[in-house]
Amino acid sequence: MTPQYVIAVDWGTSHLRAYLCKVNEDLTLSYQECLTARGVSKVSHGFEQELFDCIEPWVEQFGNLSILMSGQIGSSIGWKETTYLACPISPKAVAASCLRFNCREHQLAIVPGLHCSHENNYRDVMRGEELQVLGWLAQNPKHTLGRHLVCLPGTHTKWVLVEDGQVVLFKTAMTGELYDLLIHHSVLIQHPNDEFNQQAFNDGAKYTLASELGSLIHGIFSVRSKQLFNELSTEQAPSYLSGMLIGSDVRAALNATEWQFTQLDSVNIIGSNTLSKRFSEVLSMQDISTQLYAVADVTLAGFSSIYQDLNITQRLKIKK
Repeated sequence: MTPQYVIAVDWGTSHLRAYLCKVNEDLTLSYQECLTARGVSKVSHGFEQELFDCIEPWVEQFGNLSILMSGQIGSSIGWKETTYLACPISPKAVAASCLRFNCREHQLAIVPGLHCSHENNYRDVMRGEELQVLGWLAQNPKHTLGRHLVCLPGTHTKWVLVEDGQVVLFKTAMTGELYDLLIHHSVLIQHPNDEFNQQAFNDGAKYTLASELGSLIHGIFSVRSKQLFNELSTEQAPSYLSGMLIGSDVRAALNATEWQFTQLDSVNIIGSNTLSKRFSEVLSMQDISTQLYAVADVTLAGFSSIYQDLNITQRLKIKK
């Protein structure tokens, strides 16, 4: 039998990552190859052209393939805007709400984002991370039972409460974006560098973990003052700042009223290896165990979950 293929596209603000995937007998997807292109904010000649320029080698080899897309490509600044689905929600409901359309004789589907409301009537949204949460749910049947907390560190860190296989609610922290802004556009860091200093990071995290509410905005100037009095070198300063921000992020999660860490076995972290490790280190300072998951594996599992539900419920066909 001729192998069947599908293209899965993770299309964020900065990057497009397209994965050629083989469809297995159980409708799961196996990664074969990856191609990259420009993110949503960097496309200058149209999203359709950007996508098909990227996947041209696969189109030439295999013909018309079905394409699943997730991320900012479905936002108000993307190709076709998809709705934000209200939580609580199940993976099947997310798949059923995918925006489907045809382009150049290919069948395309864009995964919608999610939104939730908190007790204080504050609204939160995610677009792209929901696919990773769905992938995490699909990786192990135990993940669909009971209550779990999933952390997705990044530019906008997400803390996601999952219960009995449904995404119940989530909270966003602008940890990564604040770090970037303070590194490049503040008086705190005069000489940005990529060197990591473990002790400086730990000191920064311990400061915000041990402080009262509001201490970050009062204490963050210490990144500058410690350098002035030779308590922190210019090389150590970025690590100290990173520790302060991640410590503040974790502290907020610890004080959240929507969940209790004492009722959780561990925190499930999905992200890059380096950033996931940093969050794990800070959580361990509070005696909280963690489980780390590779973002690429979870993303592919999420696309598999979407494809399976689309194929079963809506007969999304793949052309050979």
